[in-house]
Order: sequence, then structure tokens, then C-alpha cells
Amino acid sequence: MGGKFLTWTSAFGKGSGWLLQKIVNGLALTRISPNALTFIGLCINIVAALFFGFARVRNADRMFLYAGLIIIGAGIFDMVDGRVARQTNQVSVFGAFFDSVIDRYSDVVIFFGLLVFYARGNRLFYVGLVAFVMTASLMVSYTRARAEALIGSCKVGFMERPERIVCVILGALFNHWGVMAAALWVLAFFSTTTVIHRIRYTYLETERRKLMPTS
Repeated sequence: MGGKFLTWTSAFGKGSGWLLQKIVNGLALTRISPNALTFIGLCINIVAALFFGFARVRNADRMFLYAGLIIIGAGIFDMVDGRVARQTNQVSVFGAFFDSVIDRYSDVVIFFGLLVFYARGNRLFYVGLVAFVMTASLMVSYTRARAEALIGSCKVGFMERPERIVCVILGALFNHWGVMAAALWVLAFFSTTTVIHRIRYTYLETERRKLMPTS
């Protein structure tokens, strides 16, 4: 049974990779700027945020479903921009910087849409929870960036951006069963523990380097 499962998952992975490469090949032929693809991904996430923000109690599940599907579409652009840059020899330091900045805006706009949804429903507790998750998500990225400016590498911790996006997508697609509320708690817990992990790791690395002999 396990062998069959691995066969199916490996086949799915190969099929997804093949499809993704076809998309990259098509985009590469257009000579589109990878930065433009990154920005398009942000615009799509803004649309998803609008679906979150303007959802009403009666149609919230349907609007959340649409938002989840839209975020999946935005994720495609997030996956292909770097590949297109490499395939068309448009890799640049600024491109990496721009991609990172736009990713932060994409994170914030999605959570802002959820914040508006809960605020419109007078669910103040979840307004606070979403605000906390938004802050923690930004701190996950900030602690890594700040740490890597000091110690070179800080990839510790679980809740990276792909994991956060998957949590939001699952919450949106299955909001009917209350998964979004659960997803927010998961994001709050694991984002916070990731920040703490990175702070501790950076502290230990800086202390270790103090003890290293200087030549």
C-alpha cells in the first residue's frame, strides 16, 4: 500500500513539475520581466483579500473558497518568477530584493482582508488574533533577514512563507468546517515559536563567534 502511495505522489510531483516548467517556458518566450510576474502575484492576492474583506455571513464560505482558489493562482506566479529569471538570464540582486518586499506586501494584504472580514462581523477577538498573526508573520521574515545580516544564515524554524500560505489556503477552502479559525491559531503559535527559535539561534551563534580565536 505504501509503495502505491509513493508511486502516486511521485507521479503527481513529476506531473506538477512538468506543468510548471511548461508555464515557465511559455512566459520565458514572452520575455516578460520577472519583477512584473512578482507584481502580478501581489495584484492577484489583493483580489483575494477583497473576497475575504467583503464576504458576508450568508456567503462567507463561498467567498472564502473563491479567495483560496485565487491565492493558489497567485502562488503560481510566486513559483515561476524566479524560474523565469534564471531561464531568461534576468537574475539580479534587485530582483531578489523586490521579490522579498512584494512577498511581505502579499502576506499583509491577505491578512488585512481577513481583519476587515472579522471587523465587519464585530468579532473583535479574531480581529486581534489576525493582527497578531500578521505581526508574527512579518517578524518571521524580519528576524531571518536581520540575523543573516549578522551571522550569514538563519533558516531555522518551521513557519516559513510557503507553510503560512498553505495554512491560509486550507482555512479558506474549508472555512465551512471552521478551519480558518484553526488555521489562525496554528499560524499564531508556530510563527511565534519560529521567531523565538531564530532569536535563540542568533544569540547562540553570536556568542559562539565571540569565543572563536582571532587570527
